[in-house]
Amino acid sequence: MPATASALAPIDPVDVLHKMILSSLDDDQAIETVSIPLAGKSSIADHMVIASGRSTRQVASMATKLAERIKAETGRRARIEGLPAADWVLIDAGDVIVHLFRPEVRSFYNLERMWAFGEAPPPATH
Repeated sequence: MPATASALAPIDPVDVLHKMILSSLDDDQAIETVSIPLAGKSSIADHMVIASGRSTRQVASMATKLAERIKAETGRRARIEGLPAADWVLIDAGDVIVHLFRPEVRSFYNLERMWAFGEAPPPATH
């Protein structure tokens, strides 16, 4: 039986990391998760993921669990900034940058609009 094209395709570690991050945020009930592709548009990362938590406690918990999962599954230690206040936590996983916000802080900074690269801005959420 011939191998399918998908079976022959190399596994992209960036894609695996990106999917694992989205899965982890989904498992932790993140709100309004958005993924912005940056490949070819910025040298900082291939993907930017933005999500919200309902409270500082949920934001801190999501960030901590995500960093632990990245370490367990990739062997790489993600850098975390903003964890003590947990209003806006940045997780730098190398090829994927994750921003976790409380909703009102996310609305104030509106990173989705800043990184839209000429695309139609996402609808306002209030």
